[in-house]
Amino acid sequence: MFPLERQNKILELLTIRKVMKIAELSDELKVSVDTLRRDLNTLTEQGRIEKIYGGVKLAESRFGESSMDERMVTQLEEKAQIARRCSEFIGDGDCIYIDSGSTAYQIAKYVKHKKKLTVITNSLPVAIELMDSEAELIMIGGKIRREEQSVVAYDYIFNFHELNVQKAFICCSGITVERGISDYNLEEAITRKKIIELSKEVFVVADSSKFGKDVTIAIAPLDKIDTIVTDSGLHTGFIPAFKKAGAKLVITD
Repeated sequence: MFPLERQNKILELLTIRKVMKIAELSDELKVSVDTLRRDLNTLTEQGRIEKIYGGVKLAESRFGESSMDERMVTQLEEKAQIARRCSEFIGDGDCIYIDSGSTAYQIAKYVKHKKKLTVITNSLPVAIELMDSEAELIMIGGKIRREEQSVVAYDYIFNFHELNVQKAFICCSGITVERGISDYNLEEAITRKKIIELSKEVFVVADSSKFGKDVTIAIAPLDKIDTIVTDSGLHTGFIPAFKKAGAKLVITD
């Protein structure tokens, strides 16, 4: 296992167990304590974990995931710009996935006029927004995350592989050239990974504030993403690096 894979596994374990001892992590990852300490030092320097007596825990960051209600009203114009641009990629008769998240929610407002549209979603706000439209709605089954107003799915409840998703519109909390897209919540990340795997075309919808951030849980590298749609507030310094990495960036007017 490469260092980045081990570090991501450490973050996933801490997301579930909250606090772990060094010996527990060493046994779980099947690595020496010396190797583990190097990984822990790296994650500590990045501000992603905190060392406590005899073990480690996820860092308490004031830059963590804000509530859904807060995100619904922040950077609203930028998110609306992204949503309008995304709607141009969606045609009559398409089967699409709209993710949970405040940016993806805005897409629902711009696809109501599409004919014979099928929308698969795990977002309660998206489903409610499209309830009075002609779109065929499919909610994935699973556990309700109240803070995100979303459903995080489990294979025994919902068979993902029966879906035929032509275009998926995925949200994230961070996006970098090196690590791709990431999120704060493990269950949301797992759901997004599954949707990315089975979708024919993947769009990441991320306002410009998400660029340059690498948060708790890795979702997918850039080579799994077809198009990134963001707003015109994106710092120009990011553009050459993303183009060099082969990412297709669509920046709204």
